[in-house]
This record gives sequence, C-alpha cells and structure tokens, in this order.
Amino acid sequence: MKPALLVIDVQQGLCEGVGAAFDCAGTIARINQLSRAARAAGAPVVLIQHESQGDYLRHGSRPWQLADGLETAPTDLRLAKTTPDSFHKTELEGLLRGLGVDTLIICGMHGEFCVDTTCRRALALGWPVLLAQDAHTSAGNAALTPQQVIAHHNATLTGISSFGPRVQAWPTEALVAPGGPLAPAATA
Repeated sequence: MKPALLVIDVQQGLCEGVGAAFDCAGTIARINQLSRAARAAGAPVVLIQHESQGDYLRHGSRPWQLADGLETAPTDLRLAKTTPDSFHKTELEGLLRGLGVDTLIICGMHGEFCVDTTCRRALALGWPVLLAQDAHTSAGNAALTPQQVIAHHNATLTGISSFGPRVQAWPTEALVAPGGPLAPAATA
C-alpha cells in the first residue's frame, strides 16, 4: 500500500466564531497524529485549503490560514481549491498519480461538504479511501448536530459500493498503529 494523507480545509475560519466546527482542538490533535505518522512512514501529506472569492476564506486572509495548532512540515504539499471537490480544477489527481499513490487517507473539516465530496470523487477516480472516522468534523446544521453529521458520513460513505473502490472508516489509533497503513516501514 502506498497511501497519501489528505488534510482538507483545516483552516482558522472554520475553527472560530459562531460557525466553528465541533471539537476543533481534538480533531486537530488527531490530524497532527496522522500527519506525524504519515511523514515518518514516508507517505505524502497534502494540505488542502479552500479559497473563496468573497471575504470568507479569501486567499491570504486570517480565516483562510491553516488553523492554529495544525502541525505542518516543509515536505508537506499544498493545494488550493475553490469547490468542495479537492480534485475539481486542481492538480491533485496528477500529483497523486505521479507519486504512485494507491490509497487515500482523508481527514479534515466539514464532513458533509468537502470531505464527503472529495471521498466520492476519489472513489470515482479509482482510489480506495480510508476515512479517519475521528479526524473529520462539522459545525452541524439546522437538522443535525455535528456529532450526527460525523456519524452519518462515517456510515454513509462506507456504504458506497458502485464505484468499485470502497471507503473504510478507521479510527486514528488504528491508522497509526503497528501494522496500520501509516506505520513506519520495518527496516531490516
């Protein structure tokens, strides 16, 4: 398995104010754990940032910046997007194919929008997805609490079978555990 970790929209504007996502600090801590493990295993870490035309998440603005507490490294790859689909009108597909990636580990913010859409598009493009079930979050909406949105997407995305490749929901601890997809390769 040659995985890549996609960290989607972990941006300051989604972590503060009235529309702040649920448990940002805990989610970021788990994403940091995944990122550290990915780097140690030699897997690419792709930091994806949403950019909007208006004031909210405008390129270079404080809300657009990566969230406080998110650990990054000089080796991390960065990608800008303007839609919920991290592949749409971006270089992500070519980048991943060029790196020989065969599996995507996905985490990030707003599970019902960008995480969901990117998971579905990854399946359509032929990549199996390991969804970090405890490392994506939401602010919820008028019908569902954030916890319900998270649980719904963990259940719904794993039920999609029509593309061939599947989504599996894994807890962070299993993804980074010895023998897990982000465990460092054994050296002889």
